[in-house]
Amino acid sequence: MATRVSHETPYQATIGQWIWTPPARLDARDVRCLTSRRVLPHNDPMDLDQLAALRTPVGVSALASAAELAGGDPLVASAALRSAGIPGALAASALTQAELRLRAVEKFGPAAAGMFFTRPGLEQATRSVVAGRRARRLRAAGVRTLADLGCGLGADALAAARAGIRVYGVEADPATAALAAANAEAAGLADRFTVVCADAEEFDLAGVDAVFCDPARRAADGRRIFDPAAYSPPWDFVVGLADRVARTVVKVGPGLDHRLIPPGAEAEWVSVDHDLVEATLWCGPLAQVPRRASLLRSKEGPPVIAPGSRRIPYQPSARTRDRDSGGRDGSGAEVDQLTGSGTVEAPVGPVRRYVYDPDGAVVRAHLVAEFAATVGGTLADPTIAYVYADQPVPTRFARCLEVSDVLAFSLKRLRALLRQRGVGRVEILKRGSALDPERLRRNLRLSGAEPATLVLTRVVGAPTVLVCRPVPSTG
Repeated sequence: MATRVSHETPYQATIGQWIWTPPARLDARDVRCLTSRRVLPHNDPMDLDQLAALRTPVGVSALASAAELAGGDPLVASAALRSAGIPGALAASALTQAELRLRAVEKFGPAAAGMFFTRPGLEQATRSVVAGRRARRLRAAGVRTLADLGCGLGADALAAARAGIRVYGVEADPATAALAAANAEAAGLADRFTVVCADAEEFDLAGVDAVFCDPARRAADGRRIFDPAAYSPPWDFVVGLADRVARTVVKVGPGLDHRLIPPGAEAEWVSVDHDLVEATLWCGPLAQVPRRASLLRSKEGPPVIAPGSRRIPYQPSARTRDRDSGGRDGSGAEVDQLTGSGTVEAPVGPVRRYVYDPDGAVVRAHLVAEFAATVGGTLADPTIAYVYADQPVPTRFARCLEVSDVLAFSLKRLRALLRQRGVGRVEILKRGSALDPERLRRNLRLSGAEPATLVLTRVVGAPTVLVCRPVPSTG
């Protein structure tokens, strides 16, 4: 039976599903099956009694004490909490949450200190800089109510609620749904973020302006799932959402096969501080361009923009507005974007004085040709994403190296050259090479004091090594 959520009375649902109504203090009694009115059993992987205990005054005190001990010796920390009169089970739960909150700061910033996590949930949660930017784009597109199918711990839903969107988060796992509800309350957003424990495929989408779906891509034992048909919900259901609600957004892994992109959808690849983190499909009227590479920077620094790059049209002065709006959710990132068709092929030429290693978002979006045009570059091999140019052009879309030597790969010749140059430390990059960097490093047996960067690649199909040095002014 489908769940129908009343948007006028947001904390009600029809019989047969689960829903949380965040009270002053959530406990296991607040998680009920509306069909039988029975309380959930307490043998979930994440015990609901455990969550309830952490939210009592004693639990809050235990969490505060655990936060002071997090990052140190866990045995010493556990003994310290027990010696303070905190029961062993509660001490263990508090220490686990304190450690997870410490790890979560990288994704959530200061907001992590009040959130509740599981290890798998934290690993799969969207970083706040990414979720916040996506939420602002949805809000700017006129979205007012959103169904988040597979909301997990609530990272994306919380960002959307902060942006002023009314969110209905749907989560099939009862314990995860309870944690998401607790996170909504901790963030002061329970009035804008309702958590429903239900099957995403059965949730009634009537009355929402937009849908966000992040299908589960891990099995119960933690293994990654690479077959989209085995996602939860499965891929056919996910891509069919746009037929039901035109403004549909789908988060997927950055390894998305371009053949799976629905016709007319915008496919965006996102990196944070040059770490490729996800791909997003924007469907219906949300699609603006065929392909987009978005490079977010969570660290402050002066913008250095390549010629030809452009701002997002839906958010003028993106840097300023991101920084200004990043207080509560930590999403004050700057962003540089490159767009195009994803079908253009870059020209091919010889190895030149400078080589650019494009950001993973640029490569995965198939925008290497568009990037090459911004630096006057060419490829040395049509299948390898290294871009070569005669001048170092300031850019955020790639790392630039100056090429000092080009060798057909030979371990003996490379070792001799590096010893002649006094090189004792090497950074090894590779594209299109089967060589193992660590094994090569050992086989080089270097002993000098100078650094160098080695680029293992192919040039017109031939295994090649470039000996390089960084050009810091372009990063």
